Amino acid sequence: MRNIIKLFLLSALCMAGGAQAAKLTMDDKVARWPRATTDEKIEFATRMGKAFSSLAPGLDRNYFIKCLEETANIGNPGDIKLEEAVKMCVAVNKPPSEE
Repeated sequence: MRNIIKLFLLSALCMAGGAQAAKLTMDDKVARWPRATTDEKIEFATRMGKAFSSLAPGLDRNYFIKCLEETANIGNPGDIKLEEAVKMCVAVNKPPSEE
């Protein structure tokens, strides 16, 4: 009986842990982006949009979703982290400097 209860509790814990969406972090590899859920991608891109929209209004959630999709799906991202990809996305969106 004890073993059945232990097995039930263990399976309940595993199911509860699996139900939570894993957040994308800056330390994740770009190669994880295509395998992430839509909710994970939107949540990550929203965080980046909130962090960088003060630099330029165009750096919003939609921009980061598009840029990271292109970065992850064109070529071989290798071991590039999302942090580096975000930096590249910000860099290519910089307005030309005034001289």
